[in-house]
Amino acid sequence: MSSFPEVRLRRFRRTGGLRGLVRETRLSLDQFVMPLFVAPEALPDEALPAMSRVTVDGLLREVEAIVRLGVRAVILFGIPDEKDEEATGAWEEDGIVQQALRALRPEFPDLVLVTDVCLCEYTSHGHCGVIVDGEVHNDRSLELLARTAVSHAEAGADVVAPSDMMDGRVRALREALDDHSFESTPILSYAAKYASAFYGPFREAAGSSPSFGDRRGYQMDPANVREALRECELDLDEGADALIIKPALPYLDVICAAREAFDAPIAAYNVSGEYAMVKAAARSGWLDERQAALESLTAIKRAGADLIISYWTKDLASWL
Repeated sequence: MSSFPEVRLRRFRRTGGLRGLVRETRLSLDQFVMPLFVAPEALPDEALPAMSRVTVDGLLREVEAIVRLGVRAVILFGIPDEKDEEATGAWEEDGIVQQALRALRPEFPDLVLVTDVCLCEYTSHGHCGVIVDGEVHNDRSLELLARTAVSHAEAGADVVAPSDMMDGRVRALREALDDHSFESTPILSYAAKYASAFYGPFREAAGSSPSFGDRRGYQMDPANVREALRECELDLDEGADALIIKPALPYLDVICAAREAFDAPIAAYNVSGEYAMVKAAARSGWLDERQAALESLTAIKRAGADLIISYWTKDLASWL
C-alpha cells in the first residue's frame, strides 16, 4: 500500500485552479429555486431580506431582477387579505397567488413557476387543513388542497408542491389535475416535512402560525428516518414526480437515505431558520455569510439533493 511521502493529497489543494479540477460537488444556479412571498400589502424585512412580502407589482419587479441575474425558478407563497376556516383564498380564482401567476406568466415565459399548495396561510386558525372537533381532518382537507392545485395550474403554475402532510394528498392532487386536463403538471411533494423549530421566520413572513396547538399531529417526528422513506415511497406510488425533504441541514441523513432509496428527483428546502441563523451570526461578526452559505448549500448538494429551495438563491447568482 502506498503511503506518505509518495501519496500527498495536498498536491491538488495547493491552488484554487487545482482544487477546482478535482472538486466533487458543484453548485449550479439551474438547480436552485427562490421562495417569494406575495401579499396585498408589502412588508419589507431588513434583517432577512428574502423573507419580505411584496405586492403583485413588487413581485414583477423582483422577478425581473432575479431573472436578469440568472435565476430560473421561483416558488410562490401567498398571504391573503382575509382568512377563514375553509381557506377560501387558497383556491378562489382571484386569490393572491392566482393573481401573481397570471401577472408573471406572460412576462416571464421561461421562468419555472412553482406554487406551494397548503392551507395554513389562508385559514383563520393557521393549520394546514380543515378543523373538525378541534383536530385537523385529513380527508375533508384533501378536496380543498386539490381545488387549490387545480386553480394554480389554471393560473399558469408549472409545478404544484403540496406541503400540508395530509395522507393521500398526492393522489388527490394527481386525480384532480388529470381530470382538469393538467396531466402534464408535475407534483413536487413535500414528502418528508418535519415538525421543526426552524420554520419560525417563515411563519412570520407567511402569517401562518397556528392559533392553537401545533403541527406535530401531521408533520413528521424529527427522530424518524425510516418513516420518512415510507412517506417518500407512498408519495411516489400516488403519483409524485419529485420529493422534498424539509428542513435540509438538520436532515442531511434523510436526504442521503432518500437519494439512495429512490431514483426520483430529490429536492431539499434550506428553510428560513437555517438562513436566519447564518444571517444573525454574520451580523455579529462571528462568521462570513457568503462562505457559510456556500458551505451549507454544498453540504445539501453533497448529501444528494438534485435541487435546492433556498433564500440565498438570489445571492447565489452573484456568488457563483
